[in-house]
Amino acid sequence: MSKKIYMLLPNRIYAGDGVRSALGQAVENHYAYPVFMNGELPRFSDYLKENIDWIRDMEGDVLQMGCDGAELPEGVELTPVTLEELGERLREADIIIPYGLSKQTKTPPPACGE
Repeated sequence: MSKKIYMLLPNRIYAGDGVRSALGQAVENHYAYPVFMNGELPRFSDYLKENIDWIRDMEGDVLQMGCDGAELPEGVELTPVTLEELGERLREADIIIPYGLSKQTKTPPPACGE
């Protein structure tokens, strides 16, 4: 039986892995919904763009919350969602996965920065 799975991605460092994991769930015949949160958008490589397209092809969707005014690269479309709309969607979810670590409050050492 297919399940609705939401992957909450609060940190852009883990966003690529989160989208790939959501795609893996879609391949396993589940409905996958990765959610970029708090304006934390990753760099959109061709690989990430393909994964987003595949999730949509498999009847899932990729959402963005709190990314108002963010410029997306050409060919990338994310479905905007408010906190209230996301809350309604999460009530219908079978599984909710907070993916990765939250954004750090301290500045990383220069060797670890992007």
